[in-house]
Amino acid sequence: MGRVVSKKNIFALLLSVCILFSGLGMSVSAQTRHKKHRALKRVGVGAAIGAGAGGIIGGRKGALIGAGAGAGGGYIYHKHKQAQARKKRLRRRR
Repeated sequence: MGRVVSKKNIFALLLSVCILFSGLGMSVSAQTRHKKHRALKRVGVGAAIGAGAGGIIGGRKGALIGAGAGAGGGYIYHKHKQAQARKKRLRRRR
């Protein structure tokens, strides 16, 4: 039996592709918004990695502790990267 493709699925696919291509050309305001969300991404990735490692090691309670530790590590990493970028910008100005 073949798979039936409905009009709704085709429309959803077309809409997804349009949204994908419309986001490729970022404006200036979108670039600044992207910079603000970098912190959230870094902290979120740290929390996810910490939760995964904590879950493997210590179950549910370990996952919670690992998520907290990972989020803290992600925040520290973000502050470190901010300082690096700031130093790089200052060196370029000279």
